[in-house]
Amino acid sequence: MTYDSAQFLPSLISKRVVSRRASGAAILAGAVAMLLTTGCASKNYVRSQTGPLIQQTNDLDSKTAQDHRDILDTDQRAQTGIAQANGAAATADQHAQVAGQSADAAQQSAQEAVNRVDSLTGVVAGLDNYKQLSEVSVTFGFDKSVLTADDRAQLDQLAASLDKTRGYLLALTGGTDSVGDAQYNYALSNRRAGAVVTYLASKYNIPPHKFYLIGIGKEDPVADNSTRAGRAENRRVEIKLMSNMTQTAGNQVSPSGGE
Repeated sequence: MTYDSAQFLPSLISKRVVSRRASGAAILAGAVAMLLTTGCASKNYVRSQTGPLIQQTNDLDSKTAQDHRDILDTDQRAQTGIAQANGAAATADQHAQVAGQSADAAQQSAQEAVNRVDSLTGVVAGLDNYKQLSEVSVTFGFDKSVLTADDRAQLDQLAASLDKTRGYLLALTGGTDSVGDAQYNYALSNRRAGAVVTYLASKYNIPPHKFYLIGIGKEDPVADNSTRAGRAENRRVEIKLMSNMTQTAGNQVSPSGGE
């Protein structure tokens, strides 16, 4: 059998082309399949890795939002507390101011209305018709005009007897030691006597006209100024309870001197 090469060669080339095309298609299909398989695997891997991160991010966002709300709530409560504290402080300050004004008014009233004299002779002349019932002496620290706790206790005892005393006056004599200028000591002795007046008048509502007041400075000392103990005794205010009427055992009232 003889073959016609002109007919056989085109057929052979056609078959080879078809075969190559088939092989290329198969390879392409395999490559596509591989790419699809690889793509799916990559997506699953990415999801598996990013899923927890996304969840943590969401949790963190939620926690941050809750913390922010808590901070706002705490700040609001703090501001409310501060406002209440400021209101309470303002009220307390107002009360303190009112109390201070009342004390100042009482002190001014007491200081302005007491009977002031210029000498011990004036005290004696004003009390000629009075009899001394008791005497209390309070002392002060050096260059001080502030009552101590012991001073106030003695004055309290004196004031306790006033309810049972009729027609009384309180004669106060303020003094100092010999240290310092005479004029300064005179003013200091008056401040000391004034401190006693203010205490008794404000605490026990004793009328100012009941006080007979004098400051004698370092004059007429009651002790020796050359000793420390003596100077301490001279830094004093003497308070004499005087009355022009005495109470008898039968609760009858008679003038003093008419015994």
